[in-house]
Amino acid sequence: MRLSPLQALCAAFLLLLAASCGDAPRYARIEGFAQGGTWHIICGLPRGVRPQEVKNLADSLLLEIDRSVSGYNKGSILSRVNAGEEVALDRHFLANFEMSKKVWELSHCAFDPSAAPLFDLWGFGFTGDETVSDGAVDSILAFVGMDHFSLEERDGETFLRSDDPRCKLNFNAIAQGYSCDCIASALEELGCRDYLVEVGREIVCKGLSQRGGKWRIALEKPVKGADEGSGQIEETLELTDCGIVTSGNYRKFYEKDGKKYAHTIDPSTGRPVTHNLLSATVILTDPSLEGRLASYADAYATWMMVIGADAARTAADSLPGVEVILIGE
Repeated sequence: MRLSPLQALCAAFLLLLAASCGDAPRYARIEGFAQGGTWHIICGLPRGVRPQEVKNLADSLLLEIDRSVSGYNKGSILSRVNAGEEVALDRHFLANFEMSKKVWELSHCAFDPSAAPLFDLWGFGFTGDETVSDGAVDSILAFVGMDHFSLEERDGETFLRSDDPRCKLNFNAIAQGYSCDCIASALEELGCRDYLVEVGREIVCKGLSQRGGKWRIALEKPVKGADEGSGQIEETLELTDCGIVTSGNYRKFYEKDGKKYAHTIDPSTGRPVTHNLLSATVILTDPSLEGRLASYADAYATWMMVIGADAARTAADSLPGVEVILIGE
């Protein structure tokens, strides 16, 4: 049968439509448990990639990272280094250390993983009944600072050195953002171009959502003392190609003698911050940080929470590709 020009055009259009539909990615929602919380991925899967393959990959990566930089895993490289062991560092430790040192310098020491002994002194579950003396704080401040650490290359391996055996590190303020970035990189290697990755509320997203537009991300309304979250939405954002992280003081704090003590420690004073900033959300799009957007957004959000709202606005204005949403009392 011979087709008329119009029939031929219609047939060609239908073939093109069928081909484009076949090439469209299937969106999958994948989740799991790691690092003391949950993780979620929504991604467009290329042909031949199964959701279970993505889950296995994410689980494997998160386990690697936990074995490297978790402060809760007593067998991790970080825990062993903090205990004074000489341990060869892996790629995850080195990445967290090098990014941390960069942000430490950029923030004029406001972001400081070497303040780990101060975090231990105050604790994350401290109460108003506990007493922390000025003398205890001052004695620790003497060996806080990323400049106390250096890297040593030997026989093809890298080791961490410090100038005081009491020096310790804590990567909690960057490691989950880094975990997001590692999973995102693995998705890219699988051919995924549209995805949202969330680990412990830290997020990196790229491309289009399953709706065909930007990703919709809800910011939680900060409510003091709400350990599991308020469930109330402060704002819904439409974003893509960015890292987005919220840090806050509204979940863990105590009040004593009319003064609020938050779980965010100011490394310059050695004491909890006392300003009225409840949460800082950092949205990072700096193309020079591609592949590390959630890592730096995570560190920047902690930086902003240390310095307070006014200084945070000034700092954000000086950083390329940074937008901040600051919520006070």
